[in-house]
Amino acid sequence: MSVLPDRDGLDAPVTLHRCEGPYGEVALRRRGEHFEIIANGCFLMDTADGRSERLLIQAALDELSAERPSVLIGGLGVGFSLAYAAAEPRWGRIAVAEREGAIIGWHRSGPLAAFSEHALDDPRVAVLHTDLVEYLRAEGETYDALCLDIDNGPDWTVTDSNLGLYGPAGLAAARRRLAPGGVLAVWSAQQSAAFEEALRTAGFAEVHTLEIPVLRGVPDVVHLARRA
Repeated sequence: MSVLPDRDGLDAPVTLHRCEGPYGEVALRRRGEHFEIIANGCFLMDTADGRSERLLIQAALDELSAERPSVLIGGLGVGFSLAYAAAEPRWGRIAVAEREGAIIGWHRSGPLAAFSEHALDDPRVAVLHTDLVEYLRAEGETYDALCLDIDNGPDWTVTDSNLGLYGPAGLAAARRRLAPGGVLAVWSAQQSAAFEEALRTAGFAEVHTLEIPVLRGVPDVVHLARRA
């Protein structure tokens, strides 16, 4: 996700596709040479700068020593995180959970395929058309890394149903889905001391935060924690 960047002097947005889904309206817009995803009128992310999405994946990988570790990416978005993971041969199994069928379609046969670099065709990649919060709460396979980017941060969720992901029950579910020693990485538009404390309370170890400078405002961050 990303906070709406400076758009002064750029073209007005052109809506390419809009649809109603179980979580409200989702739209794909083009503004100049870039594409934007809008959910219920709220800017989520665009294709202008994928540094923080790539750092989300790299930071988790840097914390792991296992050979061919597995990763679950929460949120397909514009595809930067998935493309970066698929470009790294060290990753083994790669799953990406995306609840919006329209977004998956924009990557399979739409203009976002260029940004996910056709990673959906990688044999290591499984696309899960599911709500991430519900998926984590269900019983299922574990991963060496969970890289979550479904909101603008723990304090700024896209829908109210996502709030549970960052509370005790949601973090307990995420911890259960991690293999021992596994890493949880959560993207945020700003640092959240409250979320860091929630991670410690939920039993995570080695809680720390990486910053990604932006042109204006506070840095984006990646919150990192390990299942002890």
